[in-house]
Amino acid sequence: MKIGLYFGSFNPIHIGHLVIANHIHQYSDLDQVWFVVSPHNPFKEKSTLANDYDRLHLVNLAIEDYPHLRASNIEFSLSQPSYTIDTLTVLKEKYPEHEFCLIMGMDNLKGFHKWKNHEQILKNYSVYVYPRIGSDSGEWSNHPKFQFIDAPIMEISSTFIRNAIKEKKNVHPMLPDKVWEYMDGSSMYK
Repeated sequence: MKIGLYFGSFNPIHIGHLVIANHIHQYSDLDQVWFVVSPHNPFKEKSTLANDYDRLHLVNLAIEDYPHLRASNIEFSLSQPSYTIDTLTVLKEKYPEHEFCLIMGMDNLKGFHKWKNHEQILKNYSVYVYPRIGSDSGEWSNHPKFQFIDAPIMEISSTFIRNAIKEKKNVHPMLPDKVWEYMDGSSMYK
């Protein structure tokens, strides 16, 4: 099975994440897309993250009606911060029957050369890239390991949602219903 790994903090997961994951599954050769919930991205501040298991629970709630989407907590047992190459190594050992590839926004390409062992990633894995406003493929545009997907451009961010919740704004339209219902009764981002 060919599986796209959609790494992220998902703090919280929102409809933009679902639109991208579903679109890439539907318009590529991927059999499944796995949301890999990252406990600590080396490029982000950990103090802004909700509890790992709460974020994983929200992802599971969001994807309940999508049989081709899965949530993964594989990074919860790895050392932090989480490095993609380490996660890929563990996944390949745990699931040797699967072919894994990465899913990332075009905005991540600019700093991709800073990723730990990025050359090894490109040697062994394909990367599916979806568009982001203000970003281009740069030096990677002709690289054979990058596949550029003409996905919808989603300008919703988890940061915007968290800030809007603190300002007591209605964020329901930006969240899957089950995620909204769970968060509305909790104090996760208040």
